[in-house]
Amino acid sequence: MEKTTKILVVDDDSGIGEMLKTLLEFYGYEVYVTEKPLKAEELIQEKNIDIVLLDMLISGVDGTDVCAGIRQNPEISETPVLMMSALHDAGPKCKKAGANDFIAKPFEVEDLTERIEKILADKE
Repeated sequence: MEKTTKILVVDDDSGIGEMLKTLLEFYGYEVYVTEKPLKAEELIQEKNIDIVLLDMLISGVDGTDVCAGIRQNPEISETPVLMMSALHDAGPKCKKAGANDFIAKPFEVEDLTERIEKILADKE
């Protein structure tokens, strides 16, 4: 039996989080959503997350700091992170923080799933 990919969406906009959950579940992923960036590391370990979709600006917390925290935690440092932001020029900052890739909002769901699959394939 093929393992279902587990995705954690970290976004303070519950509407976006739930929309991504619905869309990604339609594509066959198992999706968890949190609006609390400081819970991300705990959830990655607890749910055995395969990839994190992380917003760059979350309720006064810089998503790049969250990404850097993931990279510094030895138990989850290898977990892929795809950062997203409405700031189209944020890619270099996100990658410098350790993100595997960056996608600008708004995006097409097909583009998102292609990036997810590419990151996961590169990890193997």
